[in-house]
Amino acid sequence: MNDDQTMNDMRETLAEIDTQIGTENTQKGKIDAKTNLLGLEIKALKDFFVSFGEKPFRAIQVFKWIHQRGVDNFDAMTDLSKALREKLQQRAEIRGPESSYDQCSLDGTRKWLLKLADGNQIETVFIPETDRGTLCVSSQVGCALNCRFCSTATQGFNRNLTSHEIIGQVWFASRHLSQRITNIVMMGMGEPLLNFDAVVAAMSIMRDDNAYGLSRRRVTLSTAGVVPQLARLSLAIDVSLAVSLHAPNNVLRNELVPLNKKYPIEILMQACKDYVADDRGNPARSHRHITMEYVMLRGVNDSPKHAKELIQILKGVPSKINLIPFNPFPMSRFICSEVHVIQEFQGILMRAGFITTIRKTRGQDIAAACGQLKGQITDRTKRSERMKQLYLKEEALWTEPQQVVC
Repeated sequence: MNDDQTMNDMRETLAEIDTQIGTENTQKGKIDAKTNLLGLEIKALKDFFVSFGEKPFRAIQVFKWIHQRGVDNFDAMTDLSKALREKLQQRAEIRGPESSYDQCSLDGTRKWLLKLADGNQIETVFIPETDRGTLCVSSQVGCALNCRFCSTATQGFNRNLTSHEIIGQVWFASRHLSQRITNIVMMGMGEPLLNFDAVVAAMSIMRDDNAYGLSRRRVTLSTAGVVPQLARLSLAIDVSLAVSLHAPNNVLRNELVPLNKKYPIEILMQACKDYVADDRGNPARSHRHITMEYVMLRGVNDSPKHAKELIQILKGVPSKINLIPFNPFPMSRFICSEVHVIQEFQGILMRAGFITTIRKTRGQDIAAACGQLKGQITDRTKRSERMKQLYLKEEALWTEPQQVVC
């Protein structure tokens, strides 16, 4: 697929998002007479109760039942009157996703394929450790972007997830895990900042003390760099930020992350500086670091020269760097950098004063590692079919017998 075709694909997809989601919500409103309370923030839930003559404090009671106790049956909410429970049965529901399959990795990582009401399916991953439990949450059905090293991108894009489908992943996992979720990363399928309102609403519930009560340091949003939305995010909610950088110059990043053609590195780095700036009189923000994610691709972006370029573009950006060994997937032509190359790359960055970690690969045996998530979706962009045809064409060329010239 050439660069012009890739950019045309991306432009068309981004232009269609608002229209597609508006259509989804309109259709859903026609089908569902009841309000799904799962995705309502506390203010919206209070407004819902007031709309039929109930006191706002009832919303807090129900909010806790839903998110702290994992209840989906109004009859189980014993501190509500029978009359109120009957009203709720008539007007509302608590409906989360259903599991199509549940896989466990040899290292303890757990992956669910979750079925949505429209038949699309998304993936959610839980990564257990001795001192924490991290849930990786999806924000879109497929992905509107086309990053070359990511399995989700090969599927194309269907639609944005609603707020109840996003927080529903947390709600579902909490009900099925014995270990507490201590951290949430918006690093699953999709670009979170292209589904801004629903993602912010879901993260607000994650942070609410009457729900999951996670601190800003324990909720992280990862973006490929949708610059206009970064400023909005800074004003909307206080969470940690990770940037999928993956290249130290525009020429290479244009190839790996086509969104860079719209928001090049210099613009993205200024947006990152603005994000951590103490613009709102909050001293805590001035000490924040942004995590720069950098996938290690053999012979592509892993040379000492690339490391030195990375040092230059990150000057003045409060950041720490997370090097991610590439995780292979079908139809990918990339190979992970060798261990000693990754370690050398890390050493160059650390000697320059950057905190640099190497991400431990988890769940690779069940395709649950970084960059491997791939649900089951209906692709509206037709990108998945184009990717498949391109792969088959390249495969044929590579396997074609070579003539020997004497």
